[in-house]
Amino acid sequence: MIYDGHCRLCVTAKEGLERLGANQARQPVRFVPYESEEAARRLGVEYRPGRPDVAFLVAQDGTVTRGLEAFLPLLPGLKGGRIILALMKIPFMRPLALLLYRFVARYRYRLFGQVRVSNRG
Repeated sequence: MIYDGHCRLCVTAKEGLERLGANQARQPVRFVPYESEEAARRLGVEYRPGRPDVAFLVAQDGTVTRGLEAFLPLLPGLKGGRIILALMKIPFMRPLALLLYRFVARYRYRLFGQVRVSNRG
């Protein structure tokens, strides 16, 4: 998971996912700040200097998913995650969740502030 290491919400979400056991899922998850060389290397041509618009999940085969879709594979390993996935199958829920994700991603610094970046994953 590649996240915005400057975003207070993103760092808090990463820490929460670590505490809730995202690393204990079927396939362990490594968290890498977007501002690191590793993120640039893993994202390749998709990497853009500056603040990222979304979070990214890079699969072992190199496939990159972004935004809300990056979080969905983590849900089964989290408490209540399967319920959230089931709710996402309700016709209006996925578009609503995408809209909410885009809004929060766009205004995350105004809403939640920022932190100093650490290049540790």
